[in-house]
Amino acid sequence: MSVPTAGSLDRRRFLAYSAGAALAATALPGCAASIDDGSGGGGSKGGSKTLTVMSVDGEMDKKTIKAAEQALGVKITYLAYDATKLNAMLAAKNPPDVVRGSGALDTPYFAARGVMSDLDSYFTKSTVLKASDLDPVNDLWRFDGKKQGAGPRYGMAKDYSQDAMFWYRTDMFDAAKLDRPSETEPLSYDEWLDMGKQLVKRRLGKIKVYGLNPGGGNFAMFMNMTASAGGRLFAEDLASVDFSSPEALKALSWYLEYAKANIGPSPANPNPDGWDGPTYQANRMAMASDGYWFGGMIGGDAKVAEVSRFAPAPQLGGNRISPCFGATGYWIPKLAKNKDAAWKFFEWYFGGRPAKDRATSGWGIPTLKSLRSQMPQTQPYQKQAYKVQQQELPYLQVMTVTPYVQTTALDAVINKVLPGAIKSGTSAGKVADELNSQMNGAIAKGKELVG
Repeated sequence: MSVPTAGSLDRRRFLAYSAGAALAATALPGCAASIDDGSGGGGSKGGSKTLTVMSVDGEMDKKTIKAAEQALGVKITYLAYDATKLNAMLAAKNPPDVVRGSGALDTPYFAARGVMSDLDSYFTKSTVLKASDLDPVNDLWRFDGKKQGAGPRYGMAKDYSQDAMFWYRTDMFDAAKLDRPSETEPLSYDEWLDMGKQLVKRRLGKIKVYGLNPGGGNFAMFMNMTASAGGRLFAEDLASVDFSSPEALKALSWYLEYAKANIGPSPANPNPDGWDGPTYQANRMAMASDGYWFGGMIGGDAKVAEVSRFAPAPQLGGNRISPCFGATGYWIPKLAKNKDAAWKFFEWYFGGRPAKDRATSGWGIPTLKSLRSQMPQTQPYQKQAYKVQQQELPYLQVMTVTPYVQTTALDAVINKVLPGAIKSGTSAGKVADELNSQMNGAIAKGKELVG
């Protein structure tokens, strides 16, 4: 493969192609009280035989749409995902019936605005999607008004990965005479950085082979690192961030050191390929911080698969965690016109043939525990990755994001501040102050709209 698939977009670039709408996304209607409960004419009883699904081409292609129509007995109207269009439809109280989203990043934002359907009653009645069979990652689709992981279920993940884990090239480790990472004990971030420095290759002052990509320098990565160090970026009320805490400063300092070393992509020196896939396949990246899903891409090239192995998520401190940054799946708007048909789509897509096909593909971990045994284990790299992934599952942890602004807006601040700071050698403390100022300004504006 030479371009990112829908699977890769799940974890690193969900909504990135509509980043221009990131800050505008705070313009949704505010208080939940201003939205009716959708039980009247807009509910499923008054629904039509048409189901409108907002998704992406890689997941809802013509073949999938045709299969869904045949299985559900409805006509599927496909809408390409667009953040601005979605927000406009929600504000006009004429939303799609099913919407693609990221449980890890979107749930608090949309739930706090009262535009998501509480799906608990559907899960309770379902014989296909049983609560007891749901992988814990689906708790990222829950929000009780204060934190994720509790309260009603507002959606479900289609598959997932623990995205701070990383893949590495055994041939490059062997050539550099480095010990391969442990399959059970996580590296420290300092050990990881040292490996990256030893694995990078340069020619005429330019990088020929990246030693390491630790995850793009986005907000989710900093959340993970700060939590591993024993802290948190968000305040208790989720109304502000603090990059100046000792734990967050430790994460920021590490990343600035990584970027200064120039051994891998950063906001100051982006990967021309746009993502890790083509770079890794072209033998130009030694370690890639991409979760289990990346194995689906690796499997497309037998030579690359032969020398690829999987490792636990590195840790910045003593609090071992291994989060999911995506949990991409679908949710049903509160004012959807055909909720019952939307739920039938859920059962088919998350518990039927599409779910089984995804489980065997290697592009992610199934979100039904009963399908986990169908993860591919034929090739040596698949057996090794499956073993490492199973050992990593207990360290999954829900990290709550703010309901007041989408994380794409926070990523936009990082991409605005970091390039200049990296190039000028600005101290971590000053970078933290600037991130705090800009992010907290955006969060405050969003909070005014929630009510």
